Amino acid sequence: MASDPLIIVLKLATEAEEQAAMQLKSAQFEKQKRQGQLDALNNYRLDYMKQMKGQQGQSLSANQYHQFHQFIKQVDNAIIQQVAAVQDAEQQVGYRQTHWLEKQQKRKAIEMLLTQKAQKAQIAESRREQKMSDEFAMQQYIRQRRDK
Repeated sequence: MASDPLIIVLKLATEAEEQAAMQLKSAQFEKQKRQGQLDALNNYRLDYMKQMKGQQGQSLSANQYHQFHQFIKQVDNAIIQQVAAVQDAEQQVGYRQTHWLEKQQKRKAIEMLLTQKAQKAQIAESRREQKMSDEFAMQQYIRQRRDK
């Protein structure tokens, strides 16, 4: 059975599945990284807003007020871009997971074929052994009858 071409196909399918699993893990890591960056941006914005709220009783010049709003606008734009990056990463995780599941399904189908093939071979071998045993028993019976 070692020379069965299905074993080579199984090996290739297993390698493809492992590669797909590594790609999925990489995509999940990238999504996690992007989500962390988004969380950091949101926290930074929140901290900056708290800091500005703490200065509420103090007088701010028009220029400082304008700079504050410009800065918040830039942070908000960065957050919007990061949300898009996180969504893209989530989509990649979905694609990679689907790809990995397809490779896993293919490997399992090949394993099932090999199992069925082995079972058929075992049944055929059992039948051959049973036939030989029956023939031997029949010959022994014939000899015993002849010798009497």
